[in-house]
Amino acid sequence: MALKAVHVSDVPNLDQVPENASVALYSSRFSKGVDVGRVGFKIPKFMVIGHRGSGMNVLQSSDRRMKAIKENSVLSFNNAANCAVDFIEFDVQVTKDDCPVIFHDNFILSEENGILSEKRVTGLSKSEILAYGPQRESGNVGKPLLRKMKDGKVLSWKVETDDSLCTLQEAFEQVDPSLGFNIELKLDDHIVYEQDYLIHVLQTILQVVFEHAKDRPIIFSTFQPDAALLVKKLQSTYPVFFLTDGGTSIFYDVRRNSLEEAIKLCLEGGLEGIVTEVRGIFRNPEAVNKIKESKLSLLTYGKLNNVPEAVYLQHLMGVEGVIVDLVQEITEAVSDMITKPAAEGIDSAMQVKTKPQFSQRELAFMLKLIPELIQL
Repeated sequence: MALKAVHVSDVPNLDQVPENASVALYSSRFSKGVDVGRVGFKIPKFMVIGHRGSGMNVLQSSDRRMKAIKENSVLSFNNAANCAVDFIEFDVQVTKDDCPVIFHDNFILSEENGILSEKRVTGLSKSEILAYGPQRESGNVGKPLLRKMKDGKVLSWKVETDDSLCTLQEAFEQVDPSLGFNIELKLDDHIVYEQDYLIHVLQTILQVVFEHAKDRPIIFSTFQPDAALLVKKLQSTYPVFFLTDGGTSIFYDVRRNSLEEAIKLCLEGGLEGIVTEVRGIFRNPEAVNKIKESKLSLLTYGKLNNVPEAVYLQHLMGVEGVIVDLVQEITEAVSDMITKPAAEGIDSAMQVKTKPQFSQRELAFMLKLIPELIQL
């Protein structure tokens, strides 16, 4: 399919956007758990967000925690809720018959009669996608699910506790209603999307959200700059965050290549915040102040967020939340290290035992040292 690049400035005004864009324009409902509004937008407390639910699956890992529960499944989402996370993050793509489904990879792999099958998720129908993996109906056998690693190796997608693939609507209906959803609008980095296609995909997702979210807290996020700007134009109810590698990777779209570009994009498009790879702020701590001065919220993701000390340091820096894989360990650590003693009635001497103590001078030293420790 031939696709052309379209800058968001070429997108028509909202009253010109076709196909029932008003689904998101006239609601006055606001998410609970975050203060919505471009001026004074605020996340009320330091948040722990479960990555793909209870953590992503790393099939080649020797750490059984990384293969405990099938990622991006209702079971994983509800397990994260039991760990007292504030939000879960998951990836949404739209099938060829316009059903938003929850799946991270651009391609879904299986094996039939010894032959490897690799199909694009957005090129399949809802029923075709849900035919992979465990089936809800007893007696039905799904297609075996495989996964391709970054090095090209293909592994069987085996976890200790498996679960079916699911749609966005099913997540709304079956997951603890108090659990916030960080909905990543998943698009392929290697495709330059046409404007009409992006609008259609976003409207399809928004339709499900506005029909089923009720009072559930919602945050939208995406790595695709034009999609971020568009979803903000298409609705004003829920906050939109721009996802970025924070300069740790380089892309053809310069808007993705630094925290400075991310700030610029957010301010131009009226977005509420940034979600960056944690190494981005550790290599460039000064960017945190620029983000805060711009009145943007800041969340992070990445492997270092599974290290309690790294999470606590981010709290001191002004980061407002972390997306993590080890949800139980990090929620417990955050409770021990970040919860204010007064809020829990904890004796300050007891708090010292669990919470690292840094002077401003020590903190400044660490922020200068960390970029040297984290190699490009």
